[in-house]
Amino acid sequence: MILLNPKNYGWETLDPETRELMLATIDFFEDKGKAKLKEDDRDRVWYADFLAFVKEHKAFATLMTPAGYGADDARWDTWRNCAFNEILGFYGLPYWYTWQVSMLGLGPIWMGDNEAVKERTARLLQEGGIFAFGLSEKEHGADIYATDMVLTPRPEGGYLANGSKYYIGNANQAAIVSTFGRMADNDEYVFFATDPERPEYELVKNVVNSQSYVAEYALHDYPVAEEDILARGRRAWDNALNTINVCKYNLGWASIGISTHAFYEAINHASNRHLYHMTVIDFPHVQQLFTDAYARLAAMKLFAMRASDYMRSASDDDRRYLLYNPMVKMKVTTEGERVINELWDVIAAKGFEKDMFFEMAARDIRALPKLEGTVHVNIALLIKFMPNYFFNPAEYQPLPLRSDRTDDAYLFHQAPARGLGKIRFHDYNLAYEGVELPNVRILRDQIDSFKQLLAIAAPTAEQQKDIDLLLAVGELFALVVYGQLILEAAPIHGADDDLLDQIFDFMVRDFSAHALELYSKPSVTDAQEALCLQMIKHPAVDPDRFQRVWRMVHGLNGQYEMNA
Repeated sequence: MILLNPKNYGWETLDPETRELMLATIDFFEDKGKAKLKEDDRDRVWYADFLAFVKEHKAFATLMTPAGYGADDARWDTWRNCAFNEILGFYGLPYWYTWQVSMLGLGPIWMGDNEAVKERTARLLQEGGIFAFGLSEKEHGADIYATDMVLTPRPEGGYLANGSKYYIGNANQAAIVSTFGRMADNDEYVFFATDPERPEYELVKNVVNSQSYVAEYALHDYPVAEEDILARGRRAWDNALNTINVCKYNLGWASIGISTHAFYEAINHASNRHLYHMTVIDFPHVQQLFTDAYARLAAMKLFAMRASDYMRSASDDDRRYLLYNPMVKMKVTTEGERVINELWDVIAAKGFEKDMFFEMAARDIRALPKLEGTVHVNIALLIKFMPNYFFNPAEYQPLPLRSDRTDDAYLFHQAPARGLGKIRFHDYNLAYEGVELPNVRILRDQIDSFKQLLAIAAPTAEQQKDIDLLLAVGELFALVVYGQLILEAAPIHGADDDLLDQIFDFMVRDFSAHALELYSKPSVTDAQEALCLQMIKHPAVDPDRFQRVWRMVHGLNGQYEMNA
């Protein structure tokens, strides 16, 4: 089964020790129970109980310490981190968030050259420490060109840091806050380790209404020694971007976890709710909504699992993951919103009830597309890869499932964060060719028309200044990549033909919708309009296939309910 079920946990590819940690994490939340989970959410309780669990089981230390710095079982293994991501999202965004922002805070440390801070960080992780990433600012957001955090040299050596940071998770209790700034004398960028316990560190406030602590903090003549410096100049800049590139991937997994829990609640409710002398799930439109929601959720997970293989296999000669990661962040998280909306259309007012996990899910699912760069920023990033993706493929060896017990060391020693337009990809047609499912064939025709548009009616120089138009182009490109990795993942993870054709049913519809959106832009040319119309297709309708998928979806009724 593709979906996570905590009462029948899968992930058989995990090594026994990791699987034991995942089961212990599930037990922590199931022992806590949904009533207490919801009470803590309503009262915005800092999750000290979860952090105590993390400390006792050395969860963060095991999962987020690269090999060589921690215990024998410590390694940065993206595959097992996916499993942990999914579980934390399943039980609530705040628990996932403290993990996510710790990972962000650790990025500049593990990517830097300061071995003393690395050794200290490994000890702090062993002691249950959490971490923070001091990048964004109130006036500039994540525009790191404009940072106002300034380090001024001191005559006796070292520096004094002054400035503030905004929207920084964990900054209330972080063992180390990796803070980004610039030097006052030469504007050189710098990352440095900050200690929230120092008197020169002011914790201003929590800027959100949540269990999470998302801080505004300020440094007032905060002393920075040379031994606190993590990286300088271009290296600091690259480490900021590469940290985000690595960690934005996690957001898709949080969305998968949240949506999966909400799905179980919705199917349980609708299968046992009677209206007009019928069970709610007997209504044809309800069956369509549930089947679409399941297909979207399965696609989310298939894509994210396959993207993990590329991240784990990355090298200076293979940086394909830099396309697939923002796809997990942008596409998977927005699909999570679609899943919740479709489920909500079924359960209606039930989704507002205070004792439902769904009430949290409907609120929190909106956050994920807006963290670590908005959807628009990530689509703009995708477009940089489009020319090479379509018109300049390279040869790569086929990539297997990467569930091996290996430290993903390249993530902390990767190439500088530039030259994205030069990255090359294997031929996407390899994934689509030979798959003779009706809706895969239709999407392939749509893709051919889109590629033709790019070849003979590409956006003009003037149109390329029209961000609104380029975003529509980016959405179409994203669907091509989405379908490619789903097709690659399907045989690896056992997705059958019925489910796969149902997934491509919604993808044909989505592709048509984005083609119509592009067609409707004021600046499109006649040639572009004609090719957009070619992209608008009807999915292949197969009532028998739909019913087979629906019976499988309805079979999830009663398969999971969180302990009270």
